[in-house]
Amino acid sequence: MTSVTRRFLWAPLLAGGLALGLVSTAAQAADKVNVGVLNAAGDIGLFIAQERGYFKAEGLDVTLSLLDSAVKMVPLLGTGDLDVGGGATSASLYNAADRQIDVRVVASRARTAPGFLYQGLLVRKELVDSGRYKTYADLKGLKFGFAAPGSTPLSSLNEVLKKGGLKFADVNVTYLNFGAQVAALQSGAIDATVLIEPYLSQVVKQGSAVLITPTEAYYPGAEVSVLLYGDKFIKQRPDVAKRFMKAFLRGVRDFDDAIDAGKWKQGPVADGVIAIFARNANMPEATIRAMTPQYGDPDGIVNVESLRTDLAFFKETGDVISKVITADMLVDLSFTKAAAKELGPYKPKN
Repeated sequence: MTSVTRRFLWAPLLAGGLALGLVSTAAQAADKVNVGVLNAAGDIGLFIAQERGYFKAEGLDVTLSLLDSAVKMVPLLGTGDLDVGGGATSASLYNAADRQIDVRVVASRARTAPGFLYQGLLVRKELVDSGRYKTYADLKGLKFGFAAPGSTPLSSLNEVLKKGGLKFADVNVTYLNFGAQVAALQSGAIDATVLIEPYLSQVVKQGSAVLITPTEAYYPGAEVSVLLYGDKFIKQRPDVAKRFMKAFLRGVRDFDDAIDAGKWKQGPVADGVIAIFARNANMPEATIRAMTPQYGDPDGIVNVESLRTDLAFFKETGDVISKVITADMLVDLSFTKAAAKELGPYKPKN
């Protein structure tokens, strides 16, 4: 057999091998998932899953895109430009559902729990020192700062006002982003607020405000931040959505391993998690170490009763007009349940 003949005989085999290689590569191509983040504490499970390769292990190519509010994520989730998002539930989420923009609450990202002082009521220190503020009833007439209308911290404030025999109309509210609230407490432009970490620790350390009480004390199990799936992601790529949840919960469980009784542990496990958060949120590690972490449910289970309370408040204030929309209509826990079943019961690492 001549060398020319051998080349012709091998050519189809080589071509077939290349073709098989291309098919194999295509079959193994990672599924792309677009995720909106806020660079907030609730994103920690996503950051860990990304850095430690948990998404990659599930065959996912995840892109984390920074947005400045969960409110802006809702329409993008509705169109499919985002597959996944997260943050505080808001009136806009329920109003979107009323307009047939389908977005679902699929997992918890951050909530309060006994010992977890992640969110709390703060009053300007001058008002506490002077005796202007002594009890919840003294919240009457104070000027509060909040990030946005129709947001869940407003519902949290409503719950503590009830404890003082007050109504929401008994206080004044202005809207400022979290950083501006920190400055406004220092300058006296606002009197009080309900803040999450790391801002809570910052104002207490600065001495401009006093932590009156954590949210957990007057609103147990408040669902501060949730994970959202767009309807197209759920219906068109359910297997991808399930694998994404599995990777996300692995990240949350790593975060839980770094926490003990609502505080950061000492040692390499916590150090690793704090370093990941610092890199992704662009915060000093010392700032993160000083904050009180949120509770991250290892199975992603959402406190739906908290969502019901918030929605009832939004309807009372007129931020949600629909009478037919319910919190339960927006919750789909099938992905967390399936992922948690595959992962098995959470076993904390020592």
